[in-house]
Amino acid sequence: MRRLFYSFAFSVIKWIIIIFNGKPDVQNRQRVPAGNYVLIAPHRTWFDMLFFGVVLLPKHFFFLAKKELFKNPILAWGLRKCNVEPVDRHNPGISVVKRPVKVLRKTDLSVLIFPSGTRHSTKLKGGAALIAKTAQVPMVPVVYQGPLTLKQVFLRKRAHINFGDPIYIEKSNRLNDEEQAAIETQMAAAFTKLDNEINPDYVYHDPKEKTTK
Repeated sequence: MRRLFYSFAFSVIKWIIIIFNGKPDVQNRQRVPAGNYVLIAPHRTWFDMLFFGVVLLPKHFFFLAKKELFKNPILAWGLRKCNVEPVDRHNPGISVVKRPVKVLRKTDLSVLIFPSGTRHSTKLKGGAALIAKTAQVPMVPVVYQGPLTLKQVFLRKRAHINFGDPIYIEKSNRLNDEEQAAIETQMAAAFTKLDNEINPDYVYHDPKEKTTK
């Protein structure tokens, strides 16, 4: 039942995107490996994960979202049906690692993680690398360039999505501070490379900061 709901929901979202914004420009889809992986991306708008989910259909994903989204019981029901589970951003606990690892090992769901945590942060955190290492799946970098607000969606500002080469973390890697920093540097470099492949002049501007000036 949940699988059917996910497929239906993202198929509807796909057609809504096409109708109001046009077909997304997807580059290097062939770089995405078969099997499960951790999809990692800079978080640029609240709906970028919808674009990722749509262009990667029929692949299904597991998501973690802030618990505040689950206050509305109807929205909470729909989110859970789409493999979205709540997390307390201020007190995440070990479950934010254990649950995705279990999903990657025991199901055919991949996991989407924004290493920066929020749309308004560029600092990378270590959760994605730890999950990928523990589950022994690759991380797949992806970037989104396109509308950052619903207004821009309706103005048909085209969305561009570019996938990078998988990043593998050896099981023997202890992920100490030095190795974690090296992986974060690799992730950041991958995002920059993918952005440049789409548009060498691209600079992300947080729409929240723009509206507060």
